[in-house]
Amino acid sequence: MDLYDALLTTRAMRRFTDEPVADDDIRACLRAAVQAPSGGNIQPYQFLVVTEPELRAELGRIYLKAWERYEPAVAAVTPPAKDDAAAARHARNVKASDELARNLGRVPVHVLVLMPRISMVVTDEQGDMDVGPTYASVFPAVQNLILAARARGLGTVLTTVYKVYEDEVRAACGIPDRYEVVALLPIGHPTGRWGVAPRRPA
Repeated sequence: MDLYDALLTTRAMRRFTDEPVADDDIRACLRAAVQAPSGGNIQPYQFLVVTEPELRAELGRIYLKAWERYEPAVAAVTPPAKDDAAAARHARNVKASDELARNLGRVPVHVLVLMPRISMVVTDEQGDMDVGPTYASVFPAVQNLILAARARGLGTVLTTVYKVYEDEVRAACGIPDRYEVVALLPIGHPTGRWGVAPRRPA
C-alpha cells in the first residue's frame, strides 16, 4: 500500500477476531522493526513473541488487573471534555480500552518489546553528557512493526498499562531482570476500520 496513506490511516486497534495470525506475517513485521534506525546502530531491543494460549491468558490476567487499578485513577484526574463530540470520542476510547483489557488473553499474538537497562550517558573531563534515553532507539522499531502489521492487514496497539505489574509479566515470561518490558503489542485481525483519526492540526 502507499506509505503516506498507511501513515495517515494506521489507527490503534483494540478489537480483534479469533482468526489466527500467520507466522510469516509476524516474521515480516519483525524484519521491518529491526530496519528502524537507532543511536549508533546499537539496536537495543529484543522481541518476545507469545502465541501459547496459556501464557497469553496469564498476560491477559495481569493486564486486566493493571487496567482495573489504572483506569479509575486516571478518570479521577481527567478534566472535563471541551464539548460533546470530545466527550463521545473519549468515552469510545475508554470503552475500547476496557474491551481490550478484558479480551487481551484471546488476541492471537502478543509481542513484548524488551530493552536492556543501559544508559546512553557518556562522561569526559567536563562532566556527564546525557544525549537522551535509550527509548529513543527502541520506539522507531515499534512504529515500524506497527506499520508493517498495517501493510499486511493486521491491527495492533502499543500498550504499557501492564507496567503497573511489570514484575509479574517478567516472571510469567521468564524475562531476566536486566531487561525492561517497554511495550506490549497485541496483534490480530482487527474488527475496526482503518481511517484518519482526529488529531490537532500540524
